[in-house]
Amino acid sequence: MANIKIVTDSSAGLTDQQIQDYHITIVPLTVMIDDTIYVERESITNKEFIDKMKTSKTLPKTSQPPLGSFVETFDKLGADGSSVICFTMLEAISGTIHAAEQAANLSKTDVTVVDSQFTDQALAFQVIEAAKLAAEGADKAAILQRADAVRNNTHLFMGIVTLENILKGGRLGRAAGMLTALLNIKVVLEVTGGQLKIRAKGRGMKTIDRYFSKVYDQMKQTPDIMSIGISQVEAYDSVDSVQQHIHEFLPNKEILVRETVPIIATHGGPGAFALMYYTDPTK
Repeated sequence: MANIKIVTDSSAGLTDQQIQDYHITIVPLTVMIDDTIYVERESITNKEFIDKMKTSKTLPKTSQPPLGSFVETFDKLGADGSSVICFTMLEAISGTIHAAEQAANLSKTDVTVVDSQFTDQALAFQVIEAAKLAAEGADKAAILQRADAVRNNTHLFMGIVTLENILKGGRLGRAAGMLTALLNIKVVLEVTGGQLKIRAKGRGMKTIDRYFSKVYDQMKQTPDIMSIGISQVEAYDSVDSVQQHIHEFLPNKEILVRETVPIIATHGGPGAFALMYYTDPTK
């Protein structure tokens, strides 16, 4: 049956159950750890990646999906006449979107590629909303409009407690500026407008705690929070703290906690964690 099918890359913080329930297709990235290449979600899990990263001799390298993988996926999904909408992680941290766009031009299928401007569970928010509408038979315009609304109502804040990885990886670019891996410097990043922005930096965990207190205050004043996710790199104490604070004002709200995806674990480093949520896009 011809319809619209939803595709995303493996940086999306989706559970196996969500992928199954919403009929989402994943095109995996690859990661290389000490000269061994793994395929995300296929030959290595998020937890296994974090365990291997801790003992690796060098910083793991993540690679966007091969062009051929996208073309093959798009052609297969469109064989019955269906169209495809492919959501990718933000361009600021990966060339995945460019591989998807090239593949869309080569594929026989009608493919629309969308830069989600996020990653991890914040990317998953858009993918799930799009998949729900696709299952209801919505047209492409309606699905893209809803995804855009979700994107505009999504927030992602990340605490970085060890700067070594993110400085080595170069993902902060010029924003790294005066940052140093010395002196116990901690950083809070916000992903906004498809870019990583430094919102706070200073010595000790109090820097992160103070900024997140502002985030909690913001959430308290925000009605219609649809979904909340926390992703982490063995940041168990931080995760417990974030959950406790949120449950004080949203006691019945479910929070999905999971190990973050490899590209974020690589550059966030040990102890990193992210809080993501979005509000009702129809309001």
